[in-house]
Amino acid sequence: MSDSSLPTDDTLPQAEPRKTRHPRIAPYPGPAGGWGALKSVGRHLLHNQSPLKGSRSLLATNQPEGFDCPGCAWGDPNHESSFEFCENGVKAVAWETTAKRVTRRFFAQHTVSELRDWDDFRLEDQGRLTEPMRYDAGSDRYQPIGWDDAFALIAEQLAAIDPDRALFYTSGRASNEAAYLYQLFARVYGTNNLPDCSNMCHEASGLGMTASLGVGKGTVSLEDFEHADAIFVFGQNPGTNHPRMLGDLRRAAERGAAIVTFNPLRERGLERFADPQNTREMLRGGSHRISSHYFQPKLGGDMAAVRGIAKALFAMIDDGNYTPDRAFLDSLTEGLDAWRARVEATDWARIEAQSGLGRDDLTRAATVYAQSRRVIATWAMGITQHVHSVDTVREIVNLLLLGGHVGREGAGLCPVRGHSNVQGNRTVGIDEKAPGWLIDALEARYGLTLPRRPGHNTVSAIGALERGKANVFIALGGNFARATPDTPRTEAALGRTRLNVQISTKLNRSHLMIGEEALILPCLGRSEFDRQGPDGDVQAVSVEDSMSMVHASRGRMEPASAALRSEPAIVAGIAEATLALTHTLREATGQALDWRGWVDDYDRIRAEIEAVIPGFEAFNARLRRHRGFALDNPARQRRFVTPSGKAVFSNAELPDAVMHQRLHERRDAGWLTLQTLRSHDQYNTTVYGYDDRYRGVHGQRRVLFINAEDLERLGLRDGDWVDLVGESHGDRERRADAFRLVSYAIPAGCCAAYYPETNPLVPLESVGIGSDTPTSKAVAIRLEPSRRLA
Repeated sequence: MSDSSLPTDDTLPQAEPRKTRHPRIAPYPGPAGGWGALKSVGRHLLHNQSPLKGSRSLLATNQPEGFDCPGCAWGDPNHESSFEFCENGVKAVAWETTAKRVTRRFFAQHTVSELRDWDDFRLEDQGRLTEPMRYDAGSDRYQPIGWDDAFALIAEQLAAIDPDRALFYTSGRASNEAAYLYQLFARVYGTNNLPDCSNMCHEASGLGMTASLGVGKGTVSLEDFEHADAIFVFGQNPGTNHPRMLGDLRRAAERGAAIVTFNPLRERGLERFADPQNTREMLRGGSHRISSHYFQPKLGGDMAAVRGIAKALFAMIDDGNYTPDRAFLDSLTEGLDAWRARVEATDWARIEAQSGLGRDDLTRAATVYAQSRRVIATWAMGITQHVHSVDTVREIVNLLLLGGHVGREGAGLCPVRGHSNVQGNRTVGIDEKAPGWLIDALEARYGLTLPRRPGHNTVSAIGALERGKANVFIALGGNFARATPDTPRTEAALGRTRLNVQISTKLNRSHLMIGEEALILPCLGRSEFDRQGPDGDVQAVSVEDSMSMVHASRGRMEPASAALRSEPAIVAGIAEATLALTHTLREATGQALDWRGWVDDYDRIRAEIEAVIPGFEAFNARLRRHRGFALDNPARQRRFVTPSGKAVFSNAELPDAVMHQRLHERRDAGWLTLQTLRSHDQYNTTVYGYDDRYRGVHGQRRVLFINAEDLERLGLRDGDWVDLVGESHGDRERRADAFRLVSYAIPAGCCAAYYPETNPLVPLESVGIGSDTPTSKAVAIRLEPSRRLA
């Protein structure tokens, strides 16, 4: 059993955070932010042994001449302050600028088999990778390899297989420049197998919004939050996942905007916030309320909740208490009557049963909506990781269309993306379902015939590896083994590869899933100088935030090692070596595939993006502007790129009763519905420590938040240790051992625990309809006494 499966009282080597069998669990009395955030900032800077370097780098974070935070994708304001970062941004920067190093000596001391018994925090806490490494099966250790030899090994393996047997995974950390070169290489090589992290998070947002509006991106700017009368927040926890959003929510609340929150858990960041940059507030120990209304739906109940708000609004229309935007509805939308008929045919009993909320609650939310001239709806993965996520997104779009809250100042739709450039990656071509216009543009630019058949997304890529249909895996960032569902199956699938290549800044679990060959290729971090070309000119990259703003990012720190290469340089090196073996490079329209020339000057890569991707006209000139530039979003101008040219109301039925019976009505048999989530000391799969301050957990990650009524019903007590058992398929048992029960404010029948520890419980086959996104917010589990701690 691995170290991550059992609590321990030992302090980990080189680690200040403690993991203990007896964690301290106590309600957190303070607001989000405040002194707790400042203390956490200092602790993480010290832990990473870079208090001075880390502090200097923070002053360049999210600044016009600095680098984009490697954390979330929340938009940047006009940089009126020198402190455009949050607590978790500090953790991300400190994690990257750490003084700790993983050298060849480290790998000589530790076998891969030994490292598999380390937990995720301990692996990444060893520090920055410093040189390319190749796995040696004889010694079970990674050993140094030169860059050219590494590229040659990759080229040899890729040249030996059919292109559709190779998988090119992308993390949202990659810049636009790296992502564009990566997708170009994959397609010139001969495949659209471009699974990426979007497949596991906001796929439903893009699909649902595209079907309704003709564009799959949010319709708001950051400035719209300054004018909204009401902000409806669905299925997200900004206090942990994108804390800079709390500043915008707080300012909205201060000027009187209503903030209506729908979240199964009570989250401190959505209740109260103290701005660490507000000296007067900090000295007085004050804070400000965030949510004016806080509703706790059942897991998966958001669509029914929105349906209930709509039902109440239609009743208000009939009673003369609400007047929708008839001019907008009549001229720019279609399908309203069919949706209204669907809403009115849905009875309140069904809405209440599925949402877990009462008619009075939803009518109060509808009243806020009806009294607001400008409404924003914002959401994250609490909405998108369900079977019916696409329909839920479209129901939210319906709600805003009813009031004409699209294409209006202070109003619109705002899916909040995760990693800082996950949206940009998709914009510049990371898409396993390549749209026809993209292939047309690439073929015209480079004079090549490129594949058009759809490639593998993340879930189908795991299946392809499992079935032996794919056997070379290359990851541009990320931690695939820990980000994906059904962990034992994913790890076993990676272990079947002929070659596993990980382009990374730090050691992680994905490096330890060895097939025949494995390479670790260390890259520069976002905060580091990226010097290219014969004169070593410092390069800037570009990223796109959740508001479709594209801006420059320039590292300001010396690299962790002289042997590091940038992501664009690594991609270009792989491409040059591989295509030299598999293709005769051809020229068309005077433009060669000049990988080396592109990397010498990233302006040249941006010129390629400009020539191929719509919306990037004068890319280099506009990138040099203050705050960069906004990509065109037709829906912001009420231009809807749908077949009819109008915004389309959907009229989907609520999730069928069978699904809700499976998830919520098997309680009598002891089943619960689990959602996976992050702790406050975590960003995606990166674990910074063992605390979750706002939820009152210190010293442990293997905890299960559960309703007090369920504890009593199941004959359990707060503090008991249990094993989580998921649904089995055939002889495959899904379980996660040794979790401490924590009584928490969450609806009865629902529970929550951190990923990646609970990813083994998420079935690979359980995905969203249309999106193929794992249903990580709706996992059926039951509890057994812990067999490990009996």
